[in-house]
Amino acid sequence: MKNNANSIEIQSSTLQSAIYKTQMQSNIVDHNGNTLFSIVYPNPDKETLILLHGGPGFPSDLSAVADLLKDHFQVITFHQRGTQKSPCLDKDYSMQAYLSDIETVREFYKINKFHLWGHSWGGLYAQIYAEKHPENLLSLFLCSPGSGTNTQWKQTEKEVMQLNKSKTSAWAWTKMGLNSLLGALGSDEAYKRLFKQVMKNYNEGFIATDHSDLIDDFDLLKAEPINKTRPEIIKYPLLTGLEKPDFKITIVYGDQDIYTTSKNFVINRYPTAQLFTLSNSGHIPWLHHPEAYNDVVRNHYQ
Repeated sequence: MKNNANSIEIQSSTLQSAIYKTQMQSNIVDHNGNTLFSIVYPNPDKETLILLHGGPGFPSDLSAVADLLKDHFQVITFHQRGTQKSPCLDKDYSMQAYLSDIETVREFYKINKFHLWGHSWGGLYAQIYAEKHPENLLSLFLCSPGSGTNTQWKQTEKEVMQLNKSKTSAWAWTKMGLNSLLGALGSDEAYKRLFKQVMKNYNEGFIATDHSDLIDDFDLLKAEPINKTRPEIIKYPLLTGLEKPDFKITIVYGDQDIYTTSKNFVINRYPTAQLFTLSNSGHIPWLHHPEAYNDVVRNHYQ
C-alpha cells in the first residue's frame, strides 16, 4: 500500500507539473519600439511576483525559482533589455530605462502592487527599483544581490575577479582575460565563452558543472547590454536604502558567495531586513543548497 501511495503521489505531482507547464505563457511586451520577452505563470486571485535575473546581458527564465513559487503566486519573469529575445532598438541602457521596463511589464499585466525578487545584478536592479518605487512593492527578496552602484559596483567587480582567478588555472585565467577583452570589443561569442567559464567557477564544489540548468541560456547572451550597462551602473548615485519600508525585505547569501566585504553595503542599507547566510552554498543558492534556500523562501512569503 505504501508503494501505491507513493506512486499516486508521484503521478499527482507529475500531472500538476504538466498542468502548470501548459498554463505557462510567453508574451512579447512592447516598450516604445523595444520589446521584452516575458513569461507568466497565471494564478488567478493570487498576488503577483516578478523575478529579475542576473547579468546584465545574460538572460534566464529562472524556471527553478518559478517552480517553487508558482503554486502560490502569479509569477512573471522577463528577459532584460538588449538580450537575444528582448531587442533594445534605442540602445538606451540607463537605469531609468531599466526601471521603465519593470513599469511597462507591470502595466502590461495590469498589476498594482507586487512582490519583487532579484538575483545578482537582478538583485541590484531590484534595489534600484525599490528605492524609486517603494509604493508598488509588497515585499523585496534579494538573492545574492549585487552590492551597490557607483564606487560600490567597482568593489564588487574586484571581488568577483578575485574569486574567478582563485578557481582557474593560469591558462584558463589567460583565456578569460582574452574573452573579456574581445567581449568588450563587441563579440557575443567571446562573452559566451567567458560566462561558461564563470558559471563553471561559481558552481565548482557545489554541483556538477555540466548541470543542464546552467547552460540553457548562453545562446541568448549579448555583448551590447553587458558593455553599455556597466558604465550606467557606475555613474548612478550611491543607493541610500530604505530605513523603514512598509514591506518585508529578506537578504540571502551563500557562505561562499562571490561577494565578500561588499555585502555590508547591502546589509547596512536595509536595517529592517532579515538576513540569512546559507552554509555550503555559493552564488546560486537555489541550486547549491536547495533545502536551506526553500526554507528561507517559505519564511519570507509565509
